[in-house]
Amino acid sequence: MAAKNKKLKNISEIRRYFHRNEKPIYFVSATNFNLLGIDEWVKNFKYISYIDCYDGRHPNVFCPSEMAHDEFQSIEDINNYLLRHPEVVNYIEKRGGRPELAFLMFDEKTEEAAKAANWGVCFPAAALRNRVDNKIETVRIGDKAGVPSVPNTLSEVKSYDHLREVAEQAGIGSDLVLQSAYGDSGHTTFFIKSEEDFKEYADDIIGQGEIKIMKRLNCRGSAIEACATRNGTIVGPLMTELVGFPELTPYRGGWCGNEIFANAFTRKVRDQARDYTFKFGEQLIKEGYRGYFELDFLIDQDSNNIYLGELNPRITGASSMTNHAAFAHADAPLFIFHLLEFSDIEFDLDIPELNERWSDPDNIDSWSQMVIKHTEDTVELLTDAPQTCIWRMDESGRLKYDRFDYHRRAVESESEAFFLRILKAGDYIYEGADLGILVTRGRSMDRKFALTDRSRNWINGIRGKFVSRPLMESEPQLELAEPAFKIL
Repeated sequence: MAAKNKKLKNISEIRRYFHRNEKPIYFVSATNFNLLGIDEWVKNFKYISYIDCYDGRHPNVFCPSEMAHDEFQSIEDINNYLLRHPEVVNYIEKRGGRPELAFLMFDEKTEEAAKAANWGVCFPAAALRNRVDNKIETVRIGDKAGVPSVPNTLSEVKSYDHLREVAEQAGIGSDLVLQSAYGDSGHTTFFIKSEEDFKEYADDIIGQGEIKIMKRLNCRGSAIEACATRNGTIVGPLMTELVGFPELTPYRGGWCGNEIFANAFTRKVRDQARDYTFKFGEQLIKEGYRGYFELDFLIDQDSNNIYLGELNPRITGASSMTNHAAFAHADAPLFIFHLLEFSDIEFDLDIPELNERWSDPDNIDSWSQMVIKHTEDTVELLTDAPQTCIWRMDESGRLKYDRFDYHRRAVESESEAFFLRILKAGDYIYEGADLGILVTRGRSMDRKFALTDRSRNWINGIRGKFVSRPLMESEPQLELAEPAFKIL
């Protein structure tokens, strides 16, 4: 490790610092998907996962044996279960040192468990993250930063007539999109054009406190990740989002993947999104937040205006895309700067120069990921499931196992794909359950943002590898929270 009084001055010194790291660092989550590959950049970085996606073949993933627990209602529940698990406690203690823990999601109970064990948490406090994660608060932070949101108004909603009245006063029309303060977009975004639409979601809207009421746009979704540091905000590339494809998700507004490629949008749009993200990050620092975050932007296809959609104050489902891009291999993954921000090492980087380099199209290669969910309203038992590995598609569109690997970069061409399996034989599948993530080179959508035939072949081929059967009356029946939470 570098001496504590030594300031890191460039990317080379930062890479060397983490290459020689002696502090144990753990990513604790349902799977290691979000931070795939970080273990190859940081010495003593391990994954503690509830789900073994690799059948024991990943050298840096530790999965404890199953022990009795209440039904999980959230990712936080999974992480709190893991931190209490005797095998996890023993694993961390045997490896020694005072560990630092990273999470996809955590709460005050997680913080209490870490504090009781004298383990560090390399994220801002859960209470602060919860505050800025509030979609209503995001609008206000954006306003302070000079980052415009979709034309909207913030109000409680008492009835459909009240909604119409509020929208009319705000001048945003009658074709509306509503979002509640918390929750992912697939579960808490409601498209309301008529009283019939409102009745379908009334229980999720009335009595839920302040609601974000937006004008509905003809828009494209996009995502951009960044890291707010003491030197300034480091900004990644603007990525497309896959949203609501019925081949992938049962949720109309549900995120189901991303693409990263150099010319995803015009240079003007990319530059504007990067500028907005930098400004938002600087405002987050003023709010007390630092570290990794992601912004969703909505790009109006009619005006080409860019609007802030929502904030995720954490790593996200898109993080594996950002941290594996060509610029990340040339310099360092974005998450490395998050770890650096929470270290006790001083550093001094030229952030504008780094951001300019990362915006160069030559530093962005083309990849896509698709999150495949169970889309039918059924509960069944899996009897067979494809393994995590590299799959190959032949000229007729059929898939076959090629070789085991846990590296995305092992994909050599567009005829291959890396599949990370989430659910395995013996697991329940239910509407919205994550079956796995498919990562390919190239695009998954065409220029009109529709799935390509190649993407559909990949999706159908992988789905065909999952075999399930209905539950028998004599078998335990699965009771699900409504709606089922996503683990990615």
